[in-house]
Parts: sequence; structure tokens; C-alpha cells
Amino acid sequence: MNAGTPQDLIYSLNERPPLPLTLFVALQHVMAVFVGIITPPLIISRSMGLPIADGIFLVSMALMMSGFGTIIQTRRVGPLGSGLLSIQGTSFVFLGPILSLAGSITATGGSQHDALGVVFGVCALASLVPIVLSPFIEFASRIITPLVTGIVVTLIGLTLVEVGITSVGGGFEAKHDGTFGSAANLGLALLVVALIVWANSSRHNGLRMMSVVLGLAGGYGVALLGGKIALADFQGLPAIALPAPFRFGWGFHVTAIIPFAFLYLITAIESIGDLTATCILTSEPITGPSYFKRLRGGVMADGVTSLLAAAFNSFPSTTFAQNNGIIQLTGVGSRYVGTIVGVLLVILGLFPVVGGVVQAMPAAVLGGATLIMFGMVAVAGIKILAGVRMDRRASGITALSLGLGLGVTFVPEVIGALPPLLKDMLSSGIATGGLCALLLNCVLPDTRA
Repeated sequence: MNAGTPQDLIYSLNERPPLPLTLFVALQHVMAVFVGIITPPLIISRSMGLPIADGIFLVSMALMMSGFGTIIQTRRVGPLGSGLLSIQGTSFVFLGPILSLAGSITATGGSQHDALGVVFGVCALASLVPIVLSPFIEFASRIITPLVTGIVVTLIGLTLVEVGITSVGGGFEAKHDGTFGSAANLGLALLVVALIVWANSSRHNGLRMMSVVLGLAGGYGVALLGGKIALADFQGLPAIALPAPFRFGWGFHVTAIIPFAFLYLITAIESIGDLTATCILTSEPITGPSYFKRLRGGVMADGVTSLLAAAFNSFPSTTFAQNNGIIQLTGVGSRYVGTIVGVLLVILGLFPVVGGVVQAMPAAVLGGATLIMFGMVAVAGIKILAGVRMDRRASGITALSLGLGLGVTFVPEVIGALPPLLKDMLSSGIATGGLCALLLNCVLPDTRA
């Protein structure tokens, strides 16, 4: 069964477009994912108060590892990779739990580098989940239903809004220097929001897809003209950023494994949706052995890429959905374009000046974009839930899961008296609400005929 039609494509999955066209389409894919890749390491480095050099390094490694993951995904080595035009990138899903885990390490006297080492160690161990899960992907999708996925995705967006609005006010740096919520910071954020909304409302598909990039570029330009960006800081950067495995060491926090493992399950199910959409757009089967082989390889590639990312000082990776829009717009579904995208991302990661330019972005500029991006994540979760029959059972599961997840996020001290094991497991609102949804979905009987 082919869900797409060959005439929808100019270049199909295994065709090679001319090199100039390949580069042109690949650049569009890079622009579509660039902000999504660099935002998590940028937020993590700023929230943790890392030195500028460490923040630049994390951004460089995120780009580089996303590139390697994309090459793995598109080249399809043995059982590894979907062989589709699927782009890998840093996942937003883990942002809240990473910040929570890092905060708990530093709160008990650990250094920032100690915290990063533990984060990478936990991410590496938990990344075995999608690797082990991949052969049983059909069974897993029956347990983690759209109800559970919708609740978790909604929680991800809602719990991250706090991070976005903090950046709108100027970030943690502004809280320290007394400029938080100043007119300058709010004005920059409002400009970015206005540009994104304007571009996203356009009837021009290319402008809509570039809306976040345009908003950030506009805010960055105004901040540069206003003297809020010090170009002199770029002069001390090395010419090339080479990977340095285990730069921050590796540590483990046993109780943190459970929420991270659960989130890897969720991202695996999301990847199935992304890969299925890519199959449809590239006229590939969405049933039968070939389809499930792609799903198994794609989910396994998610896990392997995340494992490699942890070793090379980057954060969990997953397939990006926004590239399906580029396929639909251009009519080019060739996986060779995806391989070029991977190469371009690796090249961008090699040059620290790219990370330096990103790191110099004022928090308010980033905040204007992330406020919308995180809100859109919540909207995506709501859309998933909209497709679920909201009977008493589903409504009760949703209500309790969202209540517990948001409750722990807004009032974290409510679990302060729990044993350390449970406290660490439930410290993330995403994990609390998600685990509640998964448990109730398995335990409560479905009374539908």
C-alpha cells in the first residue's frame, strides 16, 4: 500500500537530483531545523550559568551530532536507519528533566561540569531504551496510545513555557543585574514575536517555514545595532571545534533513569509518526515488512545517535517533523538530499564562530521565539488529544495527569517529603504526568464496545 502518489514528487526517495538543486533543497532543510537544534543546548547552558566557552562548545556539538545522526538515518547501514529523508536534531522533550537533574546536582554541591557529566551519563544509559525497543515497535505503540502521547506532549509545552517567559524578561543574567523585565528586553522579545507571527501568517509557504529564523534574525539585528552584542568576543574563538568525547566526564544518577527512559519511549512513538509521514510524502509503503523495517531502523537510529551524542557532549536526538513540510513544498524526497543536510550540519558544528554567534544572542530575543515554539508544542499535544474519544475514562486520565504534572512543576516542594528515590523520579512534571497517564491507561478498563 502506497499512501502517496508518484506524480506528487519531482525526485523520489532513491533518485539523485542535480548537485545545484540538491544543495539548494538541503539548505532549506538546514534552515528549517537550525533553530530547533541549537535552542536546547543554548537554554541549558544559560540556565546552568555555564561559561561562554562551554555554551559555544555545546552548540557546536549539537550541530555536529545532529549531522552525524542525519547521515546515519538517511544512509541506512544494515538495520540502522530508516533510509528516508529524515533529519535528526536535538530534542526539546528532555529539556525540563535535564534542567531538573542538573539543578539537583549543583544544589547538593556538585560543580556545573559534574552536573553535565551526570546528565550525559543518564542520557546514554536511557538511550538503550529505543535501541532495545526497536524490534518490538508494534507492541510498544499499543501501550503508549495517542492518549498518553497527547498528554505528555501537552505537558512538555506547558511546563517549558516558564523557561520561555523567563528568557523574554532577559533570562537569569537579567535577574542578577536587575534588568529583568525591562522595557528593552520586553521590546526585543515583542519584536521577535511580531516578526514570527507576521511571517507565519503569510500565504507564502517559504516565508512561513522561515518564520522563526526571520524573527530571530530581526531581533538579533536590532540588538546588534543597539550595542547589546559584543562582536569582540568572537575574536578569541578557535578556528575549528574538534569533538572531545567525555569532556565533562560521565556520572550516573540511578533514580533519574526512569523518567528519562520513559521520555525515550515517548520520543520513539513520536518518531514513528514522523517516519510514517515521510513515507507518505515520498510514496513509500505504510504497511507490510518494508514499512516496519524502516520504523525499526529509524527508532534504532534515534537511540544510537542519542548514545553517541551523550559520549560527545550533546543531548538526546530524535527525528524532526518540520522537514516533512520542506519535502511537500519542494517535491524532492531524495534521501541523498538528507545526507547532504547531515554533512552541512557537521560542517556548521566544526566552526565555533557559529556557536559564538548563537551564544551571543540576547536572552530576550531567544525568549520571543521559544515562547511561541513551546506554545506550539502544547498545541501539538492538544491536536493529538483532539483525535482521542474523550469519554469518562480518557477525560479522567487526562485531568489527573495534567493536574499532577503541572502541580509538580509549579509547586515542586510538594514532593519534598518523599523518599529520595521517588522524589528524584517525580521531580519533573513531564515524568510525573506522563507516568500517571501510562499507568492509568494500562490499569483502568476500557469500557468501549
